[in-house]
Amino acid sequence: MDRAEFCARLDEELRTDAYADLDASPNGLQVGSGDGEINHVAVAVDAAAATAEAAVEAGADILVTHHGYVFGSVERVTGRLHDRLEPHYEYDLPLYVSHLPLDGHQDLGNAAGVADLLGLENREPFGEMGSEYVGQRGTAPDGFTAEELQDMLSADLDHGGQGVQVLDFGPDVIEDVAIVTGSGVDWLDEAEAVGADALLTGEGKQQAYHEAREAGITVVLGGHYATETFGVQSLADLAESWGLETTFVDHPTGL
Repeated sequence: MDRAEFCARLDEELRTDAYADLDASPNGLQVGSGDGEINHVAVAVDAAAATAEAAVEAGADILVTHHGYVFGSVERVTGRLHDRLEPHYEYDLPLYVSHLPLDGHQDLGNAAGVADLLGLENREPFGEMGSEYVGQRGTAPDGFTAEELQDMLSADLDHGGQGVQVLDFGPDVIEDVAIVTGSGVDWLDEAEAVGADALLTGEGKQQAYHEAREAGITVVLGGHYATETFGVQSLADLAESWGLETTFVDHPTGL
C-alpha cells in the first residue's frame, strides 16, 4: 500500500482533523514523508528509541504509535530528540501518531478496548474535550465489586507487575463505569455529574483521593501504559484487514 494512502485512510477513520485544535500532539504523519510503499506496520504505545529500533528489527515500513515525540512546538532538534529521530531517518521509518483521536474513537479507541474487556453495554461517549470526547461510558450487566474489578484488571492489563490501584469510595456494586485512559482523573467531576459509580483511568494525582472520597465515586488506576495498549492493537487489526503484515511492539513502562 502507498504510504500516503495508508496515512489518509487512518486520518479518515480516526477523524484526525476533528482534534487538530484540541490536541497538543501533532497527529497523523509526524516523522518522514508520504513517499514509498508499506507492507509491514509496527504499532506501539510510545514513540521512543526502543520502539523505533524494535520496529526496524521487525522489518516494519512504518511505526504507528499513540504517544509521539512532539507535544506542543519544537524549537530545536538536538540532544535526546535528535537521537530518537535518528533511526527513523537512517532506516527510512516514518512515524504516524494518533493521540486524542485514538482515545476518543468509539470502536477502535483505548477506552473502547477497556470497555470491551469489561463487557460493558449501553455505551456512549464520555470525557468531553471541547466539541469531542476522549473516553467512553457503559454499564456492567451483572455489576462488579471494587475488588472484582481490581482482580480482573490486574489479571488482564499489561501493567508491568505494578498492579492496579483502587480508591474504593463508590457504591458496593459498580454498574456504571466511565473510562478515560492514560491520565484521566481530571474527568472525575464529569463522572460524578453523569452519575457514574466508577472512573477508570491509568494514573492518578494526589488530589484525586479526596475528590473521589467526597464525590462517592470509586477510582480505578490501571496504569497509563496498560490502559492504552488497546487502541494501537486495534489499528494493527485494521491494517491487517487492509492486507498488511503487523507487529505489536510491547514495551510496558509500569507507569
